[in-house]
Amino acid sequence: MSDKLTLPAPAKLNLFLHITGRRADGYHNLQTLFRMLDVGDELNFQADSSGLIRFSCSDISIGGDDNLVVRAAKMLQPFAAEGAGVRIHLDKRTPMGGGLGGGSSDAATTLHALNQLWRLGLSTQQLADIGLKLGADVPVFVHGQTAFAEGVGEQLQPVALPDCWYLVVTPDAHVSTAAVFTHPDLIRDSKPLTLADLMTSPWRNDCQPLVERLCPQVAITLRWLVEYAPSRMTGTGASVFAEFADELSARRALADLPANCRGFVARGLNQSPLLTALRHAV
Repeated sequence: MSDKLTLPAPAKLNLFLHITGRRADGYHNLQTLFRMLDVGDELNFQADSSGLIRFSCSDISIGGDDNLVVRAAKMLQPFAAEGAGVRIHLDKRTPMGGGLGGGSSDAATTLHALNQLWRLGLSTQQLADIGLKLGADVPVFVHGQTAFAEGVGEQLQPVALPDCWYLVVTPDAHVSTAAVFTHPDLIRDSKPLTLADLMTSPWRNDCQPLVERLCPQVAITLRWLVEYAPSRMTGTGASVFAEFADELSARRALADLPANCRGFVARGLNQSPLLTALRHAV
């Protein structure tokens, strides 16, 4: 087995996001549909016997030891043999703070990579349980399936969706997830629905009305994007997306992207490219 791995950390979309209540611990119960994408970050790992976790990133602003990649590696190190170390480089491609799951996906890829490189033998569920301590979105990336999620996002049920393409657009704006979830005006009383009902109901994001009010750039971007296809916000934003039946239509809309936005076209997948890469790496 090689001591090196290069693996993807794919982005995700929340195709809908309903908040059904606030828990005593301050977290929120929700219902959401996570959709895996074929684009995202990339991580390079080289295991060694230094006992150190050495991390670098193409974006120096997030290259510190508080990065979720480093935290994930440190959580696995107690399971490893004495002296287990690694060099990790993150090629950051997913927009930060957009609701696309970049940091959580990076952490999940790190858990899978070090489980293999350090020969830990932990199950996928064990990795997901560890990942949940890092963030509510980490387990879905560990399992690597488009999935319906409940609880805080850790109760997962795989869902097979038809092939489609998305245009994902991020305005020049930052949305604080903590500020959204602590805001008194956030919708918190959506009625819980069965998956069957949700799949046949109009989809919405309960965070979107509040974020549009707090961050006008998101509202402006959505008004532009909805001219091309039905559009919504993902997560707590600031990224928004539109769904297209084919790649060409999505790329035509991308060609008209407003100057103050970044965008990319991605294919929706039912299985994460991380799982495919891991199988090929064995």
